[in-house]
Amino acid sequence: MQFRQQALSKLQSPEELDLPVRYARPQGLLVLAVTVVVMAAASIWAVTGSIPSTLRAPGILTHGQGSYVLQSPVTGQVTRVLAEEGKRVAAGAPVLTVRTDQGDKVVRSIAAGRVTTLVARIGTVVTTGADVATVERVSGNDDPLLAMLYVPADSAATVPVGASVDLTVQSVPTDEYGMLRGRVKAIGRTAQSDQKISGFLGDKDLAGQFTKDGPPVAVLVSLARSSATESGYQWSSAGGPPFALDSMTLADGAFHLAEQRPIDWLLP
Repeated sequence: MQFRQQALSKLQSPEELDLPVRYARPQGLLVLAVTVVVMAAASIWAVTGSIPSTLRAPGILTHGQGSYVLQSPVTGQVTRVLAEEGKRVAAGAPVLTVRTDQGDKVVRSIAAGRVTTLVARIGTVVTTGADVATVERVSGNDDPLLAMLYVPADSAATVPVGASVDLTVQSVPTDEYGMLRGRVKAIGRTAQSDQKISGFLGDKDLAGQFTKDGPPVAVLVSLARSSATESGYQWSSAGGPPFALDSMTLADGAFHLAEQRPIDWLLP
């Protein structure tokens, strides 16, 4: 009843037209102006701006032709080692001499390449089919290095041919010499099993490392050449490392993918 009486009294009283009207304070106008500018800038950026996307994957430096595991065709004791790790061998070149019951037998390379692992030593007893060396296939002394990166299968579709790649090489201090530059040359069509990667690299341990999270897709990266560096390749630093790079060196790659516009995920 009290509220009704107050309402009737309000209706009977004249409007307070003589009271001053308070406008917005300068501080409020400033806040409003800043808010409008920020919203306008955000709207423009949402339409024309972009967000860079990076995908990382492990890999290895290689000449791109794969490796093979040399096995002993006979059983006996190694009496001579005719090859050296890190050195090249020609196709059919002698690698080991094995003494057998029928006399000394020479174990020869299958194809030309570089010996990356030499298992057998003088005095080692080998059996028929035992692994004695791993040889990376190399055609010539001037074969360029490539990088083979193993990308998770569910992310491989986002990697286009020609995408730029920055490589962190295990044997090169990144803080001092920077990263190796490259571009995607080719992308595998299917995910690779542990056995397939092992057959290509000639190393079961590496294959297990690259497939620990599932079968990956192989991505071949060509390295940017440079005559101004000691390594012969382009780096993010001015000169790169003062030494040559070896194949079968581990590296991690960062793919710089096509930039994504924020409007793509802001709109339903």
